[in-house]
Amino acid sequence: MKEIEDILRAYAQSREDGKKVALATVVHVEGSSYRRPGARMLVTEDGEMTGAISGGCLEGDALRRALLAIIQQQNKLVTYDTTDEDDAKIGVQLGCNGIVHILFEPIDPASPHNAIRLLEQVLEKREDAVLVTLFRLNQAAQQPGTCLRYSGNSFAGSLEDGDLKAEIVRDVLEVFSTKQGLVKQYGDEKPALHGFVELLKPPVSLIIAGAGNDAMPLVEIARIQGWHTTVVDGRAIYATPARFPGARRVIVSKAAEVLQKVTIDERTVFVLMTHNYNYDLALLELLLQKEVTYIGTLGPKKKLERMLDELAAKGITIGDEERSRIHGPVGLDIGAETAEEIALSVTAEIKSVLSERTGIPLREKNGPIHTL
Repeated sequence: MKEIEDILRAYAQSREDGKKVALATVVHVEGSSYRRPGARMLVTEDGEMTGAISGGCLEGDALRRALLAIIQQQNKLVTYDTTDEDDAKIGVQLGCNGIVHILFEPIDPASPHNAIRLLEQVLEKREDAVLVTLFRLNQAAQQPGTCLRYSGNSFAGSLEDGDLKAEIVRDVLEVFSTKQGLVKQYGDEKPALHGFVELLKPPVSLIIAGAGNDAMPLVEIARIQGWHTTVVDGRAIYATPARFPGARRVIVSKAAEVLQKVTIDERTVFVLMTHNYNYDLALLELLLQKEVTYIGTLGPKKKLERMLDELAAKGITIGDEERSRIHGPVGLDIGAETAEEIALSVTAEIKSVLSERTGIPLREKNGPIHTL
């Protein structure tokens, strides 16, 4: 989501500067590729690029393609095939052994349903959304482009009513329900029409209880990833925006009042690191009464066990489901010692939990690294 936020900021600036732009989107990948479907890059008519569609190997050629789309004001699909070892034939050295299909869409600001406007609508609220982009793998064929957005139980876009839209709507609702995007062929016309039905989730909302020095690198590494971070502490001298410029919010609050001042959804995670046992305990008690996906507690396992014992003594039931949401000691075992290393460990664990991944080394993973 950070990439989309960056692109929207760059687009707003391009509008102020009066520049024409095109949006490049990876819509389909066959085999291996550095970026997956949904990767995006905004290109201005004077060559400024925001976002990325590869590890850097495609951007030079993609710039030329985007400028051509802007000049001709036509959507264009470009295919980069690196399954042949002779990558030089397409002018780039990918080394990924895959086929990457990228759609280039010139953005017409006058269109109420252009791709950028649909992305803006996705970010208007903290909720899951589905975006549909239609394309044909024949590069000479007409490319419909980004045409439908679903979120908040409503649809928007340029897709006209009919059998095609009805079928796509069914797929959109399935993707929204299963939380798994798809690429699908629609109809039997030639050249075939494909749809990239993409699930977009809101940014991670990280609530850090604790405004000590060790929270600073955690805020920074979260900011780099595009997470929306809130720092909360009962000490006004520590909880200040000046100490945490990368945080979206800094709140001075008693533990008992924290949950009244933040919004919790399925992408909200908490890390308790105030170094104040009673503050962490009081907040943990409140969090166990909410459906919080991830609760991390800084400190040794004995500290967490003591907290849980005290809560149990108060008659608070802590079953397997509640216990599975508590991660203490917080973080992955990477040998972290410094505050910066601990921050890396913590954010890596949060990412693995939200992605429902194990966090094992990729060399030990059976099967592909990515899913759609």
